[in-house]
Amino acid sequence: MSITIKDIARLINVSHTTVSRALNDSPLISETTKNKVRKVAEKYNYRPNVNARSLVLAKSYNIGLFFTTIKKGTSASFFLDAVRGVNGIIRDNYSLSVEGLDDFQGFGKILPRYFDGIILMSQSIGDDPLIKHVIRNKIPFVLLNRETAIPEVTTVLADDSMGAFRATEWLIRHGHRRIGIIEGRKEFKTSHRRKQGYLQALEENRIVYDPTLTVTGNYDLEGGYKGMYLLLNRKKKPTAVFCLNDDMAVGAMKAIFENGLKIPGDISLIGFDDSIFASYLTPALTSVSRPIEKMSARGTEILLEKMNGKDNKTETIYLRTELKIRDSVRDITQNNI
Repeated sequence: MSITIKDIARLINVSHTTVSRALNDSPLISETTKNKVRKVAEKYNYRPNVNARSLVLAKSYNIGLFFTTIKKGTSASFFLDAVRGVNGIIRDNYSLSVEGLDDFQGFGKILPRYFDGIILMSQSIGDDPLIKHVIRNKIPFVLLNRETAIPEVTTVLADDSMGAFRATEWLIRHGHRRIGIIEGRKEFKTSHRRKQGYLQALEENRIVYDPTLTVTGNYDLEGGYKGMYLLLNRKKKPTAVFCLNDDMAVGAMKAIFENGLKIPGDISLIGFDDSIFASYLTPALTSVSRPIEKMSARGTEILLEKMNGKDNKTETIYLRTELKIRDSVRDITQNNI
C-alpha cells in the first residue's frame, strides 16, 4: 500500500495540511519543513493522488497536446518526438492528453477545468480558432511549429527556411542546377517555409526556378513515390531532388529504384526532419535535422512557467536546424565544366 499525506504527517509530527502545502511549494511553509517532507516523500516513494489534489486546488493536473492532424501529414517520428519532449518535462506531475484537431468536435471540453495548460503543435492557420478560444478562456498556452498574427502568443519553432536553404545550397555546391522539389501539404506552413528556403538558394545562386520541377507529395510515403515518378517523366529530368520530409524521400527512393536508377549515381536526394531511420537507409539519407523533441520540451518549460504565473511575456523562439550529410548526394561539378 502506498504512503499518503497523512502518513508523512505522522512520521514528521506535523499536520497533513502542512505536508500538502510543503509538497506544493507553498510560501507559507519554511524551507526546513519542506526539506523534511520531501525527504520522507522520496524515501517512501510517495505518489500524489491527482484526483484529490484536483479537488483541493481546483486544478485538473492535465496538459493538452494538440496537433493539427494525427491522421494525415504527421509522420510517426514527428509525433513521437513531440510527445517525448513534453513528457520529459512534465514527468509524473501532470497527465498528458494528446489530440488531433481533425478528430475534435468543437471546443466545448477545452476549458480551464479540464486543462491547466495547452500546447498546440500547429501546421495551419486553420488552427487559429482554437488559439482564440484558449486565449478567451485564459488557459495558459504555447504554440509550436509556426508563427501566428494573433497577439499574446508565445511561439517556439524550428528555422525551417534556413534548413531548406542549406540543403538546396549543398546540392548547388555539388554541381546540381536542375533541382526538383517534392512539396508537403499546401495548407501546412512548414511547406511554405521550406519552399521559401529552396527558392532563396536558387535565387542567390542565379538559378532560374523551373516550375516543372515542383510536385506535391502531401508529406507521406505515397506522395513521395508518386511525386518522384512525375519528376522522372519530365522532358528534362532533375539531377537532384529535395523532399520536404523524410517519409516522402523514402517513397521517392522506391520510385527511383523501380526505374532502374541509382542513388546518388543517377540522381541525388535530400530529405527533411532527419528521422530515426534516415541513417539506416541504403544509401544513408542526407537530411535536415529539425529539433522537434527540443522544440516541444522548450515549449513545455515555458508553459509551466506561465501556469505558475512566472512568465507573462510573449515571444517567438527559433531553434536552429542542421544539415546531416550522408551518402545520398553525388558531386557532379566535373560534369558542368
